[in-house]
Amino acid sequence: MSQSGATVAQDAIQAYNDLKLNKKYKFIIYKLSDDYKEIVVEEASDNKDWEAFREKLINATAKSKSGAVGKGPRYAIYDFEYNLASGDGVRNKLTFIYWSPDDAGIQPKMIYASSKEALKRSLTGIAAELQANDQDDIEWDSVIKTVSKGLAA
Repeated sequence: MSQSGATVAQDAIQAYNDLKLNKKYKFIIYKLSDDYKEIVVEEASDNKDWEAFREKLINATAKSKSGAVGKGPRYAIYDFEYNLASGDGVRNKLTFIYWSPDDAGIQPKMIYASSKEALKRSLTGIAAELQANDQDDIEWDSVIKTVSKGLAA
């Protein structure tokens, strides 16, 4: 259990294992349930279009306890595949993305931040982590450079 009290839903762990072991998905987007007590799967998809994935993060919303709806944080796992610039083949990296837009509400940002470790501890085999706070942080070129440590072609 995290400091915020949010637990990780069993199907959230199962979806990750399906992505990691069976390559069933390209990405999974996680969110906190409406009562902020559980981390659940918002979407698991085999769509390889980075821009479609990116738009889902950018357009994510969250409701504050007062009921106001605004931009919302999310967690995501993305299965990056890239060619090495050295010509030594293809690499895969499961990457944990913590999306917390600067213009999201303070309360959702705080709860997501305090629940992040609970999710990460539940998902074994994450190769890279990325925190993104604005749209530029999740541009393909900058993300693949970070994930590949500059080795992607």
